[in-house]
Amino acid sequence: MKTIYKISLLLIVLISSSAIFAQKAQIKKAEKAYDQFAYIDAQKIYLKVVEDGYTSAEIYKKLGNTYYFNSDYSNAAKWYTKLVEEFPDETEAEYFFRASQSSKSIEEYEQANRYMEEFAAKGGETKIVQNYKNNPDYLDFITSKEISYTIEKTEINSSYSDFGPSFYNDKIVFSSASGLGVEGKLKTHDWSNQPFFNLYVADKDENGKLSGVTQLSGDLNTKYHESSAVFTKDGKTVYFTRNNFIDGKKGRDKDKNIRLKIYKATKLGENNWTNIVELPFNSDDFSVAHPALSVDEKKLYFSSNMPGTLGQSDLWYVDILENDEFGTPVNLGEVLNTEARESFPFISDENVLYFSTDGRAGLGGLDIFFTPLGDDGLPTEVSIMGEPVNSNKDDFGFIIDNESEIGFISSNRGGDAGSIDDEIYRLKEVCEVSLTGNVTDEETGELLPGAEVALYDSDNNLIETITVGEDAEFMFNVDCDTKYAVRGSKEDFESVEKIVNTPESTSTVNLPLELKRIGCHPNDLGCRLTLQPIYFDFDKHNIRPDAAIELAKILAAMREYPELIIHIESHTDSRGSNKYNELLSERRAKSTMDWLVNEGIRKDRLTAKGYGESRLINECSDGVACSEDKHQLNRRSMFIIQNKF
Repeated sequence: MKTIYKISLLLIVLISSSAIFAQKAQIKKAEKAYDQFAYIDAQKIYLKVVEDGYTSAEIYKKLGNTYYFNSDYSNAAKWYTKLVEEFPDETEAEYFFRASQSSKSIEEYEQANRYMEEFAAKGGETKIVQNYKNNPDYLDFITSKEISYTIEKTEINSSYSDFGPSFYNDKIVFSSASGLGVEGKLKTHDWSNQPFFNLYVADKDENGKLSGVTQLSGDLNTKYHESSAVFTKDGKTVYFTRNNFIDGKKGRDKDKNIRLKIYKATKLGENNWTNIVELPFNSDDFSVAHPALSVDEKKLYFSSNMPGTLGQSDLWYVDILENDEFGTPVNLGEVLNTEARESFPFISDENVLYFSTDGRAGLGGLDIFFTPLGDDGLPTEVSIMGEPVNSNKDDFGFIIDNESEIGFISSNRGGDAGSIDDEIYRLKEVCEVSLTGNVTDEETGELLPGAEVALYDSDNNLIETITVGEDAEFMFNVDCDTKYAVRGSKEDFESVEKIVNTPESTSTVNLPLELKRIGCHPNDLGCRLTLQPIYFDFDKHNIRPDAAIELAKILAAMREYPELIIHIESHTDSRGSNKYNELLSERRAKSTMDWLVNEGIRKDRLTAKGYGESRLINECSDGVACSEDKHQLNRRSMFIIQNKF
């Protein structure tokens, strides 16, 4: 029995050892593929290892990375979440950052914020943490910056990755893995198992519609990657991104990886791009990519991880000198660059630099930011673009024609497969003005629910009518730089009309409408009783017979409405001294109140005050010659109802 037991135990050990050796062999194979950026191959092996029940922090990290660096954030979030939840002590700060970014892309913003707090607690990069802490309400802030753009997929997208649009005369040049025009079987690369990218050109009409896609002719395209081109205004020179490959030769870094470089080509004849040269600041040891030209075409901007880079990749520029020479690369600095990725620069005709980054508070993945450039070519204040330009996925390669207000952007917002779902979208800026306000009673300021507000064009044609609700608010979305009329009306009120010339840019115009009541307000008893002042003889305070008629109206109202409270204001004309007139007005106030009290009105329902000559209602002040009739108007008692019904 002991012998059988030993044999059985030996078999168990051998079987267990074989399984462990097999797992280790698989992991070693996966790590080799991972180190060579063959993420798809590595991903398949790591998934098999996890399926077999073998997990570790390192496997979760690399498995998450194979998705993250292919922009498949939903799957990246799954594995990074497992990493930070199961192996928090073995998780470096950068993985909390990636977990946060991935969570944002699946709109798990609360979870993303928790991971950012962990990122900061573990000593995450200071610039990223600072940007996050400076924008604690970044979601509300970005939402408030919503831009009036329409966005739609262009007509040129394929079932493969399409991205990186650039203007080329009246055309659009872009990068695609579609293989259109490539003879034979498409060669794929290990990073995402997609075909290599080539540069294509499409016709563009006045509405930004794209058609007639063909490969960019000449020597630009090779069997490796080409992307991100920028053309000079005369259309004779292009700078573009390519793998480290020229004259049929590949260049590699010390780890045998092929980096990205920027090349320059010139046009020969109608469409033949040739004379391809490598720019002198490239290197086999780092990547240089995504060129952009300044407005005066004297500076070339680009993205690189060259020495001096603050993060994974920064934005730089070089001066373009004469005789095909270039200056020393200049880093755009901490105003713009972070410890994460900055890439895909574009400079508009208005000298605004647009770029993508995942190092600032955004909606997820790469987001589009912008900054006006100073005279020195350096960034000023960086701001984020709102929705719909940005989404919870990768948004990059933004370009805009300020004259037509038509732009293009690359994004994988339409799918869940990461960079494979990169597509080119068309953006058209919509200049829209919101005419907004509320309808109120001109006299009381009260809201007027149920009022009608009508919008008319410049030819007095009715466009739209709104019946306002309890908040009495209205809003019309109208065109910029256009004349309109807004008319408010309500039963028992006079209609009012306002003419407005809308601004030339998207904005909100506040246009309150105040309606004047026809007749009395239902709650204004003073108006309904047509209460008039009572008048006094010169230097007298007794109640005249004509004044008693007005007081009788007030008496009847106060008997009818026990809640009614009256304040009496009494006045004099300007003749006599100020002190004497104050005393005279007090006697007039008292005699007026006594009349009502003597008729049975409780004294606590009345107040009275004399104001002397301080509140004249006409020009008859001291030294001014006035008729007796004008002086008479100032010798009065007035009645103010203290409560409304």
